[in-house]
Amino acid sequence: MNGPANTIDKADEAQLLATIDRWVEREVAPRVKEFDHADRWPAELVEQMKELGLFGATVSPDYGGLGLPARTYAEIVMRVSSVWMALTGIFNSHLMLALAIEKFGTEPQKRHWLPRLASGEVRGGLALTEPDAGTDLQAIRLVARRDGDHYVLNGTKTWISNGIEGSCFALLVKTNPQAQPRYSGMSLFIAPKGPGFRVGRKLEKLGYKSIDSAELIFEDYRVPADHLIGEVEGRGFTQVAGGLELGRINVAARGVGIAEGALRLATSYSQLRRTFGKPICEHQAIQLKLADMATRARAARLLTLDAADAFDRGERCDLEAGMAKYFSSEAALENSIESMRIHGAYGYSKEYDIERLYRDAPLTCIGEGTNEMQRIVIARQWVKRNAVL
Repeated sequence: MNGPANTIDKADEAQLLATIDRWVEREVAPRVKEFDHADRWPAELVEQMKELGLFGATVSPDYGGLGLPARTYAEIVMRVSSVWMALTGIFNSHLMLALAIEKFGTEPQKRHWLPRLASGEVRGGLALTEPDAGTDLQAIRLVARRDGDHYVLNGTKTWISNGIEGSCFALLVKTNPQAQPRYSGMSLFIAPKGPGFRVGRKLEKLGYKSIDSAELIFEDYRVPADHLIGEVEGRGFTQVAGGLELGRINVAARGVGIAEGALRLATSYSQLRRTFGKPICEHQAIQLKLADMATRARAARLLTLDAADAFDRGERCDLEAGMAKYFSSEAALENSIESMRIHGAYGYSKEYDIERLYRDAPLTCIGEGTNEMQRIVIARQWVKRNAVL
């Protein structure tokens, strides 16, 4: 179960979303190719995101955040992702760190960290994945050993979003490597950068440019014991799992954004491009593609908002979030490919925006749990909810 739902007045929500739309149109869209093609950190846009309050989007107003419900947050992610999905990774990974602290941290931890995270003064992310532990998080090897009023950490993380530009991470470790079951020996730390904590190499990617994905290396890294989230060992796996529903809703919203963005580009281009004396949108072959794309985008949006509504009601929603993430990411992939085909040779050119959506879409099928894993989760939860008595 989730905690009490955040709420927002409809008029305030409309004003906020209109502000996001203007920002995307005026600041993001004109510069996205510049940043994406150079794979350059969008420092100017990050500062603007701080001013918009996006680094505190889901953080409670009690700690300086906007306190947005999941539905409103999903709408923001959809709008930004329809133009440039990578930007949403900069604040989403950060918000997963904040969520872990707000949901499971002690009150002193919340008071110390959340206002700084909400303002963007401190930015970071969630550090779970290791070279030999992705979907199977219980296989992590990074170990934290108690030493007086500190823990000493040794190990490596990889594929960590904001790893270079971020300054603080929610770090999943083993405090008892011999524990059985394995998850009972895992803990989650607030880990600011410092001596013994260094960044390895930046990982080059097909898409999802400008946001850094990096290796993090810990060599006798000392972290105070009061940085253990909740200050009780052995709860890390549960704490991480507690944020996966919102994380999957976020990835689903990214998929919706890409699916809708690809549809918008295809719709516009098909009305301007002419062959055989008429716009190509009047050819039946193109109409069939547009119909499928519009249906996928619409269904993805509805599934994602349904999952967000369930989250906001405080219900368990791993089934709904899994369905939304699975369908929306596949819709993003299919729509980006079909839009590229509608664009023809121009779709393969870096001069047109569709190539960026095409490169970004596959990540949504992998991040926050592969779609193969989503299908297993969906099936298990479906049978559980529909058990024969």
